Amino acid sequence: MFKSLAASLGLLSATVFAAPAMAGNGAALQIFVSKAEQTLTVYDGDQVIATSKVSTGKAGHTTPSGVFSILEKRKYHESNLYSNAPMPWMQRITWSGVALHESNSVPNYPASHGCVRLPRAFAKQLFSMTERGAHVIITDQPVAPVWLEHANLFTPRVPVEAGQLLSDAELRPSTLDASLKSVEVAMADVLPKAGAEAKVVLEEEPPLRILITRRGQREMLIDAQTLLGELGFDAGIPDGHIGKATVSAVNGFKRWKGLDTKGELITAEFLGELFKSAGKGEPPLGQIMVRQKFTPLFEAPVTIANPQVALGTHFIEAVDVDRYGSKAKWRAVTLENHLSNATTKRLGITTPADDTSVYNAAAALDRITIPAHIRHRIETLMSEGTSLTISDTGLGPETGAGTDFITITHRAPKA
Repeated sequence: MFKSLAASLGLLSATVFAAPAMAGNGAALQIFVSKAEQTLTVYDGDQVIATSKVSTGKAGHTTPSGVFSILEKRKYHESNLYSNAPMPWMQRITWSGVALHESNSVPNYPASHGCVRLPRAFAKQLFSMTERGAHVIITDQPVAPVWLEHANLFTPRVPVEAGQLLSDAELRPSTLDASLKSVEVAMADVLPKAGAEAKVVLEEEPPLRILITRRGQREMLIDAQTLLGELGFDAGIPDGHIGKATVSAVNGFKRWKGLDTKGELITAEFLGELFKSAGKGEPPLGQIMVRQKFTPLFEAPVTIANPQVALGTHFIEAVDVDRYGSKAKWRAVTLENHLSNATTKRLGITTPADDTSVYNAAAALDRITIPAHIRHRIETLMSEGTSLTISDTGLGPETGAGTDFITITHRAPKA
């Protein structure tokens, strides 16, 4: 069925749809846009279910590359930036103005002001296939997801301790929704009728969005504020913002330990001494952040081995999630993302991850250690379409209120 679609990828002068395109889970579909080939490909798992030509941003208005998700959908929208230009079947992927939308001008070359233009019929069909939260991956050269098995990926589980009857989960009779998976539960009471069965099902959680990255100034400052408070210094509320109380507490600690109070406030030397004094070992270098329904849920430190080596940029998504069977399949893609000299210096990176065949998703996962209690919390919440992004560069300016984690990538400069 999909052979003709695969063969058509190199000759996309027209739109192509596979028959099951409308049957997939709209939130779990993946949309890939190649700026080099000016094409869009929709994947359901590893199957191509739709393709089209597109027109991305022209010189001076380049469409950003990276990992995005659909933030807003409108059947009709007018541009706030370009003289109320019509944008039918609009699917927004950044709040700064980038979207997928219909256009009556979709040449085989970049021509837009940054959006991804779609042919009329395809724009309407794609709109009907997707849901808010569906991922859009924009790259220069074309990429495709591959199946990934790794011990460090999350294993879905039912949120119940051994011997409990799902006391912390909302229960529904299995007859209310036949699409939900049911689980048999042993009951202590005698059932009203011999041979009768009692079944409950778990409410399906919205998919989690997970980012693992290097810790930034904000995370290190929250650590400092928290540990200073534990040691008896008044550093104010641990909120990641530098105020008078925080400055006073940091400098007070530095004077206590004989450290220089001039220059940069939060230094590696200061953090090392602070963690040592608090009995916390070495300062963590990584951070895991979790969002759900475009809203921050929780975050925690993680360990990154060999921090002088870049992690690279990877997007991994779970499908066929079965919490009752503790099973999930993961599909992954590694993206080109060149870090500038200033960025590598700031992050302490001496070995870049520009060779994506070596620095792939599995290699990044090999180096990450997630605390057991954080892993358990994620595994009891994860559902179909839960995704994990790994990136060296942390939260970018496009990630904010009402977004998933948006990761912007960059090409290596031409020689």
